[in-house]
Amino acid sequence: MNHHHQSQRTTEIDTRLVTTGAALTAAGAVVACVGMTVAASAVFAAGRRMIRDMDVPPTQQAAMKWRQAKEASRAGMQAWQSTSDAHSGSPAR
Repeated sequence: MNHHHQSQRTTEIDTRLVTTGAALTAAGAVVACVGMTVAASAVFAAGRRMIRDMDVPPTQQAAMKWRQAKEASRAGMQAWQSTSDAHSGSPAR
């Protein structure tokens, strides 16, 4: 009988290195979060200054553009109707 003797391998993990790695990762995450917070606050502050310095507030600009779009749509529709009326021989409205 031939018995195969298998040696058991154990993996030793240096827990100090694992702990140090985890601590460095956590510290890096904190630094990254602080950096993102500083950058975001700078961007928001610049946006607020830009809006405050505008001659016309964004809500008024949006309202003007909406009115312009409605008027352009109405004018286009009237032009299309008058053209189709002219081609069909119907009297213009």
